[in-house]
Amino acid sequence: QLQASGGGLVQAGGSLRLSCAASGRTLSSYGMGWFRQAPGKEREFVAAISWSGGIMNYADSVKGRFTISRDNAKNTVYLQMNSLKPEDTAVYYCAANRVGVPGIIRYDYDYWGQGTLVTVSS
Repeated sequence: QLQASGGGLVQAGGSLRLSCAASGRTLSSYGMGWFRQAPGKEREFVAAISWSGGIMNYADSVKGRFTISRDNAKNTVYLQMNSLKPEDTAVYYCAANRVGVPGIIRYDYDYWGQGTLVTVSS
């Protein structure tokens, strides 16, 4: 299963790195994505990466601030978040799809982690 970690409380302008690790499954052939859900809002796409790491997609709201990467040897995907803003506050979920593409919608994904909370204070 997928396990997201690395969330926490940070001041605006700060940084966090989220990790998504898999147990019982090798992620090297999977497309991976990060989504987030703020209170009272729909879950939204944040970033995604192809199975090879060669293609990344980002939501406009995080371009230039967030970076998705993967280490297939460690079976882990990362989301480096810099210049955090209060509006980035949300529960962040990692997801995996079997076809290996960097999908940007929820229905592109077959497996989901449990989420990790990121809180950005102003």
